[in-house]
Amino acid sequence: MRGLQAKPYLQSVSAAYGPGVDLALFPYCVPAVRELRELAFHADVTFFVGENGSGKSTLLEALALALGFGIEGGTIHNTLLNTARAGSTLQDQLRLSRSFRRPRDGYFLRAESFYNVATYIDDMPGATGYGNRKLHSRSHGEAFMTVLLEKFRGQGLYLLDEPEAALSPNRQLAALSAIHQLVQQASQFIIVTHSPILLAYPNAKIYCFDASGITEMAYEDTEHYAVTRDFLNHYPRRLEQLFAED
Repeated sequence: MRGLQAKPYLQSVSAAYGPGVDLALFPYCVPAVRELRELAFHADVTFFVGENGSGKSTLLEALALALGFGIEGGTIHNTLLNTARAGSTLQDQLRLSRSFRRPRDGYFLRAESFYNVATYIDDMPGATGYGNRKLHSRSHGEAFMTVLLEKFRGQGLYLLDEPEAALSPNRQLAALSAIHQLVQQASQFIIVTHSPILLAYPNAKIYCFDASGITEMAYEDTEHYAVTRDFLNHYPRRLEQLFAED
């Protein structure tokens, strides 16, 4: 099936800020946003990583809005839900390069507003693709996995913002397997994550957001991998160092 599809559905994003954009204001003051010129996406999985406040979720949100998703997430049709009444204008500055074929499915999943989306879905008569139980009748992690396993149908473009937030390590491994199955079904993912488990997806493109802008790097070079490996291999010493008195 993959050979029959024109992937990636989303090939790249670029930005060229005009004189009307104040680079001193958020989100343009964030280095990764300010220095954004062009990012090419992997046909299968692209990750955004970096410290909190580095701009990765801000860019993913802007991508989602530019693609027609609602600010709080959900399917492409869920554009009315906006309990926060928030959002930047970054999406208006982005230029997206897409394949001539459109994905048949799509979803924007963000951890911080998923509760609102679940409430919206549970209150919607006839909502399909979420199993035979209301999302709020499940744990946070179960609801996340329900979306990934039952709502995502393949041949889709999926934007995930910190999907590991509600998932145990075992569930993260299950999520990794589900992502791979969907990739095999001609799907493309762009994922913001702090999880070294998810980041291990083979051959994925990883972009690191930091004070210098955005840099592509290998999995083993990410801070997520290095810090996790070091801690697990030397955790007694690392705890001693963390808790040592000055």
